[in-house]
Amino acid sequence: MRKKVLLGITGGIAAYKAASIASHLVKAGVDVVVVMTDAACKFITPLTLETLSKNRVITDLFARDFPYEVEHVSLAKSSDLALIAPASADFIAKAALGLADDMLSTTYLACKGIKVMAPAMNTNMYLDPTCQANMATLRERGVHFVEPTEGVLACGDIGKGRMAEPDYIVDYVLGLLGVKPDYLGKKVLVTAGATVESIDGVRYLSNHSSGKMGVAIADRAYQRGAEVTLVAGRVSVPIPTYLDVVRVESTEDMYEAVVSRAKEQDLIVKAAAPCDYRLARVYDNKVKTDTLTLQLVKTPDIAGAVGSDKGETRLVVFAAETENLIANARGKLVKKNADMVVANDVTQEGAGFGVDTNIVTLVTKDGEESLPKMDKEELADVLLDRILRLW
Repeated sequence: MRKKVLLGITGGIAAYKAASIASHLVKAGVDVVVVMTDAACKFITPLTLETLSKNRVITDLFARDFPYEVEHVSLAKSSDLALIAPASADFIAKAALGLADDMLSTTYLACKGIKVMAPAMNTNMYLDPTCQANMATLRERGVHFVEPTEGVLACGDIGKGRMAEPDYIVDYVLGLLGVKPDYLGKKVLVTAGATVESIDGVRYLSNHSSGKMGVAIADRAYQRGAEVTLVAGRVSVPIPTYLDVVRVESTEDMYEAVVSRAKEQDLIVKAAAPCDYRLARVYDNKVKTDTLTLQLVKTPDIAGAVGSDKGETRLVVFAAETENLIANARGKLVKKNADMVVANDVTQEGAGFGVDTNIVTLVTKDGEESLPKMDKEELADVLLDRILRLW
């Protein structure tokens, strides 16, 4: 599940830095919803934040230009973390007292997730005993503070009160969320699901792949900062709407979709189960006969085509086997010129197609690593951890 951050922006010159915070969080795979006070809108426009967050910016507690719901409550419930940056002395005081007289303060008060504030104000305001007492009260309630830095302030004074730099705030937030943006800047292509080869106007050849493993890898790579393309055949699991998806039917379709994009990728993960054979002849109409002999021919080798000219691209392929697991995986590693083979014995209970778990052995030129049975979502993160070692 994609992490969601409520980014609250209050009035102050540091409001312009919120644009960088929103941009970096989105690039790290976080869903960002921005709530701005009226004063914040004087320093930076909602349009800027909408463009960067790709979500509607909320400014008015009584706006009715959206489907009915108690919006500040629903937003508070759905957010994993609320970040107020910049947090003005006024907002800190309101939060300490539990005041709720606008969209941001009502939403913040309703939040039950992690709360973070990045103060920004004049040095004397920051050091004032009342402001310090308000922050102490909030700390006792579990609010995290990203301390301001010292320097020349907008008013010309020199001292502590400058909001921390956006990069530092983003790293702090991602750490609290448990998000690892270690794939930031990498382009990743993942294949998922089964392909389909037609027999006639009604029937087709396919397999039992659900696409769950490939979708999980694509989702986790996105949440770790990658620019992800998911090439999906037939899948029986929901695909997150924020992923860039290329839908395909046949193995030939998948071949074209992958090979045409291969040169642009830093990593290609072949988690799909494409059909190895197609019909030499496809019947236009439904075949009605007591016996039917089908002549099959090989479909194109997608992984082999990528591996033959992959340059600096890392190639990871899956191998679903029923016997001689390691030997077959090592043969595939060499034949496909892959960097890693994720091999699983589909005859094992809790592994293979149509189940929520998997049991795999990772095979590289340096050796093998057998992993215990785990959920495919958990396994996706473990695989991405191991794949980082390939660079």
